[in-house]
Amino acid sequence: MGLFDKFKSLLFGKGDVSEGTQDEKPVASKQDEPVSAMHKSPVNEAKPADMKVEQKPIIQKPKEEKPVADKITVGHVHMSGCTGCLVSLADNYEGLLTILDKYADLVYCLTLADVRHIPKMDVALVEGSVCLNDECSMEEILETRENATIVVALGGCACYGNTTRFCRGGQQNQPQHEAFLPIGDLIKVDVYIPACAPTPQQIRNVCLMAYLLLKGNDEQKALATAYLTPLMNLAAAGTEACGCDLMTEVINQGLCCGCGSCAAACTVRAVTMQYGKPQIERDLCIKCGACYAQCPRSFFSFDVCGQYESITNLIGEVMKP
Repeated sequence: MGLFDKFKSLLFGKGDVSEGTQDEKPVASKQDEPVSAMHKSPVNEAKPADMKVEQKPIIQKPKEEKPVADKITVGHVHMSGCTGCLVSLADNYEGLLTILDKYADLVYCLTLADVRHIPKMDVALVEGSVCLNDECSMEEILETRENATIVVALGGCACYGNTTRFCRGGQQNQPQHEAFLPIGDLIKVDVYIPACAPTPQQIRNVCLMAYLLLKGNDEQKALATAYLTPLMNLAAAGTEACGCDLMTEVINQGLCCGCGSCAAACTVRAVTMQYGKPQIERDLCIKCGACYAQCPRSFFSFDVCGQYESITNLIGEVMKP
């Protein structure tokens, strides 16, 4: 302590002498407090077990009531074909959903149903011809006839063999498969749906008529019988058809409308259109039946003409969503 400090201590005392020195401790401020201490509040101190959860009332929805409980069972059996008939069936879009919702349960289909063996069913839609060299196909077509009440030949291959009759084997995936027959040569068939491929509307109508024939009232059964009779007569006529049948049963009867579908279906160009009518070269015809199956007048029936309006109204009524 120097002389000036001694003099200052005599005037102001010793406490003031140490003021402003390095031994002075800093005063703690609010900014220096820990963050956890600053945000600590009485609300946050509540434990999760003490929290009260608001209980909402449980609303029970009424059970959905199906409009039709008594459905028929339908299966799609695929033999040897191009799958075009199945594509045509699926092209019904909302109509197919209406049928599956109200009238039919799809119990067998390689593409749409996970079922290995052919079950019992009311209606079997069989697509394609049967390969005689394939033991599995031979067993399945016999099993289909045994388990189905009504067997429907779907498409030209199932009805008449179509171009599969002309197969000589040697194809890349199955070269040993060289002999094919329409299903009517192996089992009894009840209904034909000809054409390659049949229209979506025609497949839909046959499914609806099969339902009305099995589950409808007397009036509906009469209309369903009238609609299905020409297609049942085709099945009873056999599995042979060619360009000659087209000439005798369609052209010579004045039923040809000149649409050209027969010429478009012929794979060997045996049918050409001349002046709006089909011209058939018999030497080129392989008698596959493709032209006859494709012709919309090949199953024409005068018995159905008088009931066409009633059948159309019935189909429109049952297809309402």
